[in-house]
Amino acid sequence: MVSSRILILDDEPAIARVLRPVLEATGSTVFTAANAQEGLRAARDNAVNLVLLDLGLPDADGKELISSLRGFGEMAIIVISARHQGTEKVAALDAGADDYVDKPFDIEELMARIRVAERRVAPEARRGGLVRAGELTVDLAAREVRLMGEEIKLSPKEYDLLRALAEHCGQVVTHRRLLLAGWGDPAADPQYLRSYVALLRQKLEEDPAEPRILVTEPGVGYRLAG
Repeated sequence: MVSSRILILDDEPAIARVLRPVLEATGSTVFTAANAQEGLRAARDNAVNLVLLDLGLPDADGKELISSLRGFGEMAIIVISARHQGTEKVAALDAGADDYVDKPFDIEELMARIRVAERRVAPEARRGGLVRAGELTVDLAAREVRLMGEEIKLSPKEYDLLRALAEHCGQVVTHRRLLLAGWGDPAADPQYLRSYVALLRQKLEEDPAEPRILVTEPGVGYRLAG
């Protein structure tokens, strides 16, 4: 993992105690805050590029902070919360979070999610237009898709959906975001999306019944495996 400036914005002291040494061992600089006011100030003053955000802060709902945090510059935001309802996950992701991890969490899984999020905000990732997900390669600049080196022909709609997933490779993309990307309407019939995901899987997956590239996040959306 590249060296980062990471803010842990959580009012549970145990979370920072557990995560700080793990993150610092990767070379990252870690800041902590226990409420929304402290968190916004820490993000602004320390030029953080990744925030681990709890939703249940004492002075605000974490979802309300996402747009404010984005105003301080390019950063990844991973929500870490005990709110396991699908509606909460969808709301946080639609508000602009990059990913969502349930409490209690597995450290290794969280670190993997952090690595994916950091690749999204890395300068070289922003300059490039090539996304790799296992044997799948999506060239965003050339609108070219290859699987194990062989070019895959997609319809315009299929490509629009795959591009939306590739731009957030490894991260969940909600149904609403995908409907907006494919049909220009986040309230469009979800059956449209399910049908096109099935078509994509026929072209991209070795076994569409057990997808390994285009993965379902039940009740939330889909993820292009990073």
